[in-house]
Amino acid sequence: MDPLAPSPGPFDSAVALRDALQRGEVSAVETAEFYLERIDKRADLGAFISVTADEALVEARAADVRLSAHRAAGLGAAGTNAAGDTLPPLLGMPIAHKDIVDVGGTKTSFGTAAMPPQLAAADHPVVAGLRAAGTISLGKTQVPEFGLNCYSENLIAPPARNPHDPERTPGGSSGGSAAAVAAGLLPVAPGTDGGGSIRIPALACGLVGLKPGLGAVPGDVTKGYEDVFGAPILTVSGPLARTPLDAAILMDAMAAEPARGSHELAVLRASEVSGLTVAASTSSPFASALEIEVSGDALRAFEDAAARLEAVGHSVDRAGFAYDPEYFDFFTESWIASLSLIELSPDQVELLAPITREMRERALSRSLPQHKESAARLRGFGREARDLWGQTDIVLTPGLAMAPPRIGEFSSLPGSEDYARQCQLTPFTSMVNVAGLPAIAVPITVDGAGLPVGVQLIGRQGSEAQLLALAEQLIAF
Repeated sequence: MDPLAPSPGPFDSAVALRDALQRGEVSAVETAEFYLERIDKRADLGAFISVTADEALVEARAADVRLSAHRAAGLGAAGTNAAGDTLPPLLGMPIAHKDIVDVGGTKTSFGTAAMPPQLAAADHPVVAGLRAAGTISLGKTQVPEFGLNCYSENLIAPPARNPHDPERTPGGSSGGSAAAVAAGLLPVAPGTDGGGSIRIPALACGLVGLKPGLGAVPGDVTKGYEDVFGAPILTVSGPLARTPLDAAILMDAMAAEPARGSHELAVLRASEVSGLTVAASTSSPFASALEIEVSGDALRAFEDAAARLEAVGHSVDRAGFAYDPEYFDFFTESWIASLSLIELSPDQVELLAPITREMRERALSRSLPQHKESAARLRGFGREARDLWGQTDIVLTPGLAMAPPRIGEFSSLPGSEDYARQCQLTPFTSMVNVAGLPAIAVPITVDGAGLPVGVQLIGRQGSEAQLLALAEQLIAF
C-alpha cells in the first residue's frame, strides 16, 4: 500500500472514521489493529519510539462495549442516543503522544540518553482530556532531545523520517507525530508547539497544523501563563491532521468547554467567511541577526496563498513589520533557560547531544537576574507583536524558508551553527509563540522534488476556528 495514499473506506479521514465508529460500520478493535499493522510495516520511518499495542487493544475492546450499548439504546444525532446519553466525541479514535508528554503507566524518555526513561504516574492534563474524549493512544512518537530542535533526531533511537522523502526530516519537535499522520499510521495526532513544533512538521509533511493561542487548551496553563523566570509560556498543544476538518474535530476535543464544537462547524461553514483584512508579510525578527533567505518555492506558495485569499473575498495588503533588532538574542536566552534547571552529573552531561550540551552550558553561565531580564524583554516583544498584528485580522507569512533538511544535515554541525541554521529554516514561527496568539500551517503546493510547501496564517486571540476555516478555503480553492 502506498504510504501516502488515503486509507480505504472508514479510514479515509478522521471524520469518516469517527462517524463509522459511532454507526458501528467498523469496530474500535478493528481500527486499532489496522493502524498497529501500518505502524509495524512502516517502522523504517522511525515515527514511534514505543508502541503500546496491548494497552490499546484493551481500551479498544472497552470502547466497543460502550459503542455497542449506545447503539442498542438508539443512536441519535451527534452521538446522542434516544435516552439522551452522549458518547465521548472521539470514542475509539487512535492517536499517539509525543515522547516528551506523560501518559500514565507509560515511560517518557524526553528523547535523551542522559536520563533513564521515567514511568509516568499520571496523564499530562492534555492527555487526560483526550482520554476523556475517547481517544486511544497507540504509543509514543519520536522527538528531539527535550523537544528543543526543529528536526526529530536524538541519541536513543533512529531518527524520524519524512514520508515524502525518507532522507529528509519531518521537522520537529512533533516530527514523529507528523510523520505518522502523513504516512497514514494515525488518523490524527496531538502535538506541542513551543517555537513552531506543530507548524514546522506540518509544513515539512504537507499537513494542517494548528498552534492554538495560549489558554485555548486548558491543560496547557495549569501552572500559569509565565515560567519560573517570568517569560511567557511558549508551549501549547494542538492538532496535526491531513485536512482542516480532521484538525477541527481533534481541536474540539482539546479546547476549553465554550469552544467545543465550534471548530468543526467553522470548517463546514468555511465558504461563508469573507471580508477579512490580511497583512501579507515576509518580515522576520531573526533578520537583524541572521541572513534570512526565503526560497523561490516558499515565496511562490506565499504569493499563491495571497491570491487565493483575495479570490475568495478577503482584502490582502503587503506589510513590512519592524521588529526588535535584539529579538534573536533574548529569545534564544529564554528558549534555553529551562536547561539550567535540569540537574545532571558530569557523566550524564557527556550523554547529551552536542547542541543540548552547548545550550545548557550557556544557560548555566547566566545569572538569575540575566534570565529574568531576557524574560522581561520577551514579554515586551509579545505585547509589541500583538499591537502590530492587531491592526489586521490575519497575518500571512511564508512557511518554512527552505526545504526540510536531510537527516543529519543540521545535527552534524557545531551546536551554535546548528541552532542558527534551524532559525534560518523557521524564521516566522517562534514570534507567534512569544505573542501567545494562534497560528496555522497550511499546505499549498509541492516543489520540483515533490516536497510539500506551505504558508502560515496568524490570527487574533481566540480565532482558532476562523483559522481552520481559512485553511479550508486555501486548500479547497
